Amino acid sequence: MCKKTVITYGTFDLFHIGHLNLLKRLRALGERLVVGVSTDEFNALKGKKTTIAYDERAAIVDALSVVDAVFPESSWDQKRADIVRFGADVFGMGDDWAGRFDDLRDICTVVYLPRTPDISTTAIRAQLREPALPN
Repeated sequence: MCKKTVITYGTFDLFHIGHLNLLKRLRALGERLVVGVSTDEFNALKGKKTTIAYDERAAIVDALSVVDAVFPESSWDQKRADIVRFGADVFGMGDDWAGRFDDLRDICTVVYLPRTPDISTTAIRAQLREPALPN
């Protein structure tokens, strides 16, 4: 009997509760969750610079009990081949990507889940740039 497989992608820099919540909700959609973690080189192509190196981000995601496998995401166009390779039934992303991957609906179910309110890597970075309050 095949396990229902869910696939997702992300950078997962400065791993936070929003990342964990999304991965838990995605795992609840199936029995197996595979996660593509964006490489440093791919992030550079997207104009993003990560704080944590790929190997460490991938290790953090891989250590989560809700994640069954981690693999590198190195291009936008690998998703279709990854869905086939992993036998994914569901492709899921946060709703900030709504509509962006609808072209994959011909090979799997595509879902966009709500983000955790008031948390994002961008907000954490902005907070870290604020001057510290004196003790």
